[in-house]
Order: sequence, then C-alpha cells, then structure tokens
Amino acid sequence: MTLEVLLPNESAVQQLSRLPGLRCRVYQGEGEVSQEARGSTVWVPPFLATLDVPGVLAQLPQLDVIQLLSAGAERFVEHVPDGVILCNARGAHSGATAEWIVAAMLASIRQFPRFLGAQARGEWDNPWNAELAGRRVLVVGAGDIGTAVGRRLQGFEVDVTYVARSAREGVSAVSELPDLLGQHDIVVLLVPMTSETRGMVDADFLAAMPDGTLLVNAARGPVVHTDALLAELTSQRLHAALDVTDPEPLPSGHPLWSAPNLLLTPHIAGSVPRAGERALAVVTAQLERLLAGQPLQNVVSGAY
Repeated sequence: MTLEVLLPNESAVQQLSRLPGLRCRVYQGEGEVSQEARGSTVWVPPFLATLDVPGVLAQLPQLDVIQLLSAGAERFVEHVPDGVILCNARGAHSGATAEWIVAAMLASIRQFPRFLGAQARGEWDNPWNAELAGRRVLVVGAGDIGTAVGRRLQGFEVDVTYVARSAREGVSAVSELPDLLGQHDIVVLLVPMTSETRGMVDADFLAAMPDGTLLVNAARGPVVHTDALLAELTSQRLHAALDVTDPEPLPSGHPLWSAPNLLLTPHIAGSVPRAGERALAVVTAQLERLLAGQPLQNVVSGAY
C-alpha cells in the first residue's frame, strides 16, 4: 500500500521518510497545488497558516484524510467534503499551553508586569501582592490541555474545578457555569471555537465573576466578547491574561493594548522549539495507523 501524502515543508518530508509506503510532496499553503500532488489522499496543512481551505480542497479530489498540526480545527470543520476524515493534533501542544497558563496565572497574581514597568523606569516599586496558593481555579474545557493544567497546578495548593459540554465523573456540565463562576477566583478558557462557544464569555458571564477574578484565555479570541471584557478591565473590577484576542492579530491602537489589569501575549502559548517535532509525531503515528489499516485517532466529529 502506498499513501500519497501532502506535507507542509521539506523538513516534514525528511522526518517522515523513514516510513515505508509513503509518497510525499510539499504544499506550503500558497498558490496552486502542483499537478503531481493533486492525487494526494492525505493532506497535512501548514501550522497556523492563512489558507484558502475550500480552494485547496477543490484541488484534492482523491483526498481521504486531513491531519492537522494544531489542536484547533475551526477553520476546517465547515469545509470538509463528505467522506473525508478530519483529525487534529490533540496532545501535541498541551504541555506548552498548560505551562503558559500557569505562568500567566503567576505573573498576573504576583504583578510581574507592574514590576517590569518599574524596572524599565528605574523605580523601586514595593507593593504588597497576592499569591496563587488558596485560589479556586475553574477550568472551562476538560480536554487534554485542561487536564495538563490540573497536573501542573498540583503542589500550588489550589482547588481545581473542571467544566465540559456534558457532566461526567469529576467534571461539571457547562450548564452549571452560572453558579460556578461566582465560586472561583480564576477562570481558564480552553474550549474549542464553535458556534456554541463563540461569544460565550459575554457581559453576563463576566458579571457573574467576583470582583478581582482573573480570566485566562488560551482558547480562541472570539470566545470572549472583547467590548464586554474591556468594560470590566477599564473599571479594574476584573483581571485578564490573554494569549488570543478578537481581532487577531491585535491592530495598532486597539484599546486592549492599553487596558489596565491585562497581561497580553501574541498567541505564543504553544510556540516552543519542540512544537513541530511533537506535532509531526502525531502525524507519524496516524500515518502508521493508515498503513496498517487501523482506525485513526483524534477524529473531529461534528462541530468539534
């Protein structure tokens, strides 16, 4: 059995060359797919690239599988043709993203941005600041990244509550959020981007959070209603740490740049040196399953 695989770069081709039964070609996400690559049955799109997904799919009539290098699949789900399996790279970026979340919590609570500003001005700013210990953390999205966050919070003396679309052992249902929000000091967003989650963090959601609560968004920018969050930050009632924004990239002059009580990073939670290696490990395992005739993992079903 020979698999025709379309990969995002030559480095990926080299790393996958050890697998027998592959015929690999490269498509970096720009321009037309070459004629010899249009018979590909597996497509691995470039990571976080701007793509004309419908346009590329129209050039791949033999496609059976789309294997992503990211956990997020929102740019693809509505365009996948009938009969094509869409898989994400669940787990590839979990550790790095969870690490960013814990770092963002600590930096925000211990006021590191304030001290960095004082350092730049040459001022010895010496206020009292808070601590993570004793906090109640609500993780909205109990998937692989959410559980990785929980593991990394062990030892910080915090209580962690998980929320998912539906309840299961140790996990509350999203329908319980209105009651849970008022009982927690930190809210972490890790939900996928779907029609259900777009704008879920609106004015009512934020109003249910107690004064001083920290909102941490490592999901997608449109999960949060930007104007509603800006209102809470401007009043300094809430705090936030964002790795994603709406719009994104955040344009020059946008009010989020100067909002108080905000720690902002440019969508880099998973951007670490080994990110590509881990994502390609997921791809390799999937291709091995295909070659062996085994079921694929990380299959995206429905909206996610």
